[in-house]
Amino acid sequence: MKKRMLRLLAALCLVLCLSVQAFALPKTLIPGGCTVGIKLCTKGLVVTGFEKNSAAQTAGLKKGDVIIQVDGEAVHTAAALRESLEKDRVILTVLRDGKEAEFCVKPASTESGMRLGAYIRDSMAGIGTVTYYDPDTGDFGALGHGVNDVDTSILMPLEAGVVVGSTVSEVRKGTSGTPGELKGKFDVDAVLGEVEANTEHGIFGTLTTPVPGKPIPVAKAGEVEPGEAVIFANVSGKEVEQYTVEILRIYPQASDTGRNMLLQITDPRLLNATGGIVQGMSGSPILQNGKLVGAVTHVLVNDPTRGYGIFIENMLDAAG
Repeated sequence: MKKRMLRLLAALCLVLCLSVQAFALPKTLIPGGCTVGIKLCTKGLVVTGFEKNSAAQTAGLKKGDVIIQVDGEAVHTAAALRESLEKDRVILTVLRDGKEAEFCVKPASTESGMRLGAYIRDSMAGIGTVTYYDPDTGDFGALGHGVNDVDTSILMPLEAGVVVGSTVSEVRKGTSGTPGELKGKFDVDAVLGEVEANTEHGIFGTLTTPVPGKPIPVAKAGEVEPGEAVIFANVSGKEVEQYTVEILRIYPQASDTGRNMLLQITDPRLLNATGGIVQGMSGSPILQNGKLVGAVTHVLVNDPTRGYGIFIENMLDAAG
């Protein structure tokens, strides 16, 4: 009996130790604020729509399906898919709601070759902001939200990705009802690192080019409070500047949505430059009381001076 109790206590201690390690936050991180060009290649091919009288739609495919195989062979690019259609019928294996399904499709013969009649996406590119960099491991996180397909709204299944250098060349200011946008020029030859995960709470990977700056303490969610704060943002050229904001409200239970803080931009310089929060600023780190507390994630469309932020704790948990 005594030996059994000792084994149980040892097992409980191990579980507790593992639990503590799983949720342990790094003590310090370098806040980012720099924009980067993001290029992601999908794991499979996302179906974004259909032509009229589409062979694929007739066979049962739906918008948002992800084609992963043709006749049992993995397919990664739209070009590879086209090459595999030169036959009377094909078996497409797709992912739908996380489950595999097969469809027999008879491609339509056209002047340009055999066609499924489906619009396909195999990659995407855009601009975003790095939230943090860990100088000890090279790990980074960005955006604070996932990269979703613009036509289907599904989280893009990631095969591989890179981040490259960027320069903000233009700002389209946000107005009520119309989100603004950062426009950047990408240096495709300046690969800064790899993207290894696309999650609901950000993209994550490793950088081969370090983010400059000094590490600062990382705040737990319970330390964040309404009041003054600052964000680091890059809205012109390559310059990262500090701007004042106010955290208006905390939503500690909103861990699934990534909307943990309601923010108000208060800095006249940023309001003059962008009108508030604009697309491309997602991931801008939020600092309060000298600690990294989170990242900007969303803008309120009807009031671009306001938006939401995610706790850094939730980002790091998503990063694993």
